[in-house]
Amino acid sequence: MQAVLDAIFRRLITLGRLAVVWPDGSQTVYAGQDGPVSTLRLHDRRTIRRLVLNPSLGLGEAYMSGGLSVETGSIYDLLDLMIANSEGNPDSHPMLRLRGRLASIGRRVAQYNPAGRSRRNVAHHYDLNGRLYSLFLDRDRQYSCAYFPHGDETLEEAQAAKKRHIAAKLCLNRPDLRVLDIGCGWGGMALTLARDFGAQVTGITLSQEQLTEARARAEADGLQHRVRFELLDYRAVREKFDRVVSVGMFEHVGIGHYRAFFDTVAGCLAPDGVALIHAIGRSDGPGSTNAWMRKYIFPGGYSPALSEVMPGVERSGLMATDIEILRLHYAETLRNWRRRFAANRDAITALYDERFCRMFEFYLAGSEITFRRSGHMVWQLQLAHQHGAVPLTRDYIAQVEAGEPVGPMAEATSSLRR
Repeated sequence: MQAVLDAIFRRLITLGRLAVVWPDGSQTVYAGQDGPVSTLRLHDRRTIRRLVLNPSLGLGEAYMSGGLSVETGSIYDLLDLMIANSEGNPDSHPMLRLRGRLASIGRRVAQYNPAGRSRRNVAHHYDLNGRLYSLFLDRDRQYSCAYFPHGDETLEEAQAAKKRHIAAKLCLNRPDLRVLDIGCGWGGMALTLARDFGAQVTGITLSQEQLTEARARAEADGLQHRVRFELLDYRAVREKFDRVVSVGMFEHVGIGHYRAFFDTVAGCLAPDGVALIHAIGRSDGPGSTNAWMRKYIFPGGYSPALSEVMPGVERSGLMATDIEILRLHYAETLRNWRRRFAANRDAITALYDERFCRMFEFYLAGSEITFRRSGHMVWQLQLAHQHGAVPLTRDYIAQVEAGEPVGPMAEATSSLRR
């Protein structure tokens, strides 16, 4: 197997420099044009076999178990090197081609997410020890792409900017609008819409940990009369709302359920209502979820191309009133999370163990590089039933972000000033 892996590396590395230390202590260097540099030590023959037969799963598992270690740089540098070369040379590993085709064929089964399975998938990642997320997220626990309008914002500033950007697109132009937050997380978006925009918000989640924390936050902020949180699947919503928002949840819906998701949004959205969906997507067309990510981080998860999303929108009767693509914003978000995780690694090891920390390091580093080098991005899709539900031009977004009230809210503010 060593000879096979050697041949694969010789074909793969056309950019940068990879030094591999084999289990017998010998070393081979693979070099191409200027690029990332890393030294990889393989500790046993089993690891070599993993990397040959199932590289998309085996690389992460070997790093978690200690079957491989990075001796120059970090796991980020190794993944940067590997992904940079895979992007430029997609046919370099024959097993990657084969397994990629099989994954595409089976992706509807992998993403089959009825209500019961959705709850189990959510619990796998979001019902971890709550202290974990406080050690690498911002203070508001926003676990989705931040928004860096200038590029030099702190994580806290960028997450606040993200919430303002989304609130602007929801056209919250009068108080007491009824808002549904699908996949409300720890409640940060719902609480912001209630506190800063006077909305009446219902947040739904499938995570018991998130539900408990969100309710406690609403109580602590004195917003329990404006915000309520429920343990509820989106398919069970029966009420009508003026606005619908969903941030970082659509990736868990599954391609076979897109029609049900948008039918739900259409059914619970008032005739003159506005919805905003914020999710990770692919700019390079349909694909499949990485095997390691699917097994260890987000079972049932998938980041779709817009070409896979829009048919569900069209069949629901909703219309797209605005689509925005955020390119490197998630890469910067993940860079902040990765650095905070590293700074608090000892505390996280105490919560879990070394294997868990390696798993999370692999996840954060690989995700960041995917947004920097591959076809991943974030899309924000604004939806409505009626053409006139949103202003004629996009100027109102910048106005709201600048703190200027728009529409009836502006008139109410003007009257108060007089």
